[in-house]
Amino acid sequence: MRLKNILITFADFGWEDLSMPEQLFEDYKSKYLDLYDKVRSDHQKEKVSILEDVDFELELIHRDEINVSYILKLLANLIDDHSDDEGKKRKEIIDLLTGDVGLRSKRELIEKFIQENLPAITDTEDLPGEFDKFWNEEKIKAFQTLIEEEKLSKSRTEKLIEDYLYAERTPLRDEVLGIMDGVKPTILERKRVGDRILKKVMEFVEVFVRGMSG
Repeated sequence: MRLKNILITFADFGWEDLSMPEQLFEDYKSKYLDLYDKVRSDHQKEKVSILEDVDFELELIHRDEINVSYILKLLANLIDDHSDDEGKKRKEIIDLLTGDVGLRSKRELIEKFIQENLPAITDTEDLPGEFDKFWNEEKIKAFQTLIEEEKLSKSRTEKLIEDYLYAERTPLRDEVLGIMDGVKPTILERKRVGDRILKKVMEFVEVFVRGMSG
């Protein structure tokens, strides 16, 4: 895997030079990232895993130029493409989302935008604005769901997220429990409830905040 990712950075690289087809490589990469996500999730739950000793050199499979702006450029090309290859190119974009470290958490929503909103866009200049509108609407809905499901204070939750993004420090359990409205969990429930809320808050940040600028 390391050799293939190094080779792909060269302009004259071609998949025919390797014994492994590109699609097979992408399938392996997706499984690799699934494994990484599982290990990271287990680590956050404070579970011990021998896989934590594995050196996940994610920089070898993460291409910095692949971000939301890059995906929008591909979608703009898709709007202007009325060839028979349109379906194939759409699948390639979805596969790209699945295989990229920074965009995996956003794949489901971007795929939803492609399926439900993209067909109605005929002018590529409208694409960024329509995408921002879609993303903000989904962000508001997801935040409201989080607040309602966990019975959280809207203002204190917003402040917790702002402080986390500014300091890059994972909130302490007491800080997480402090954003709850109403009855606080018992001593025996504090860890379980605090971990659950923290996980949801971090997932919200990962999907809707990180990687959305630039």
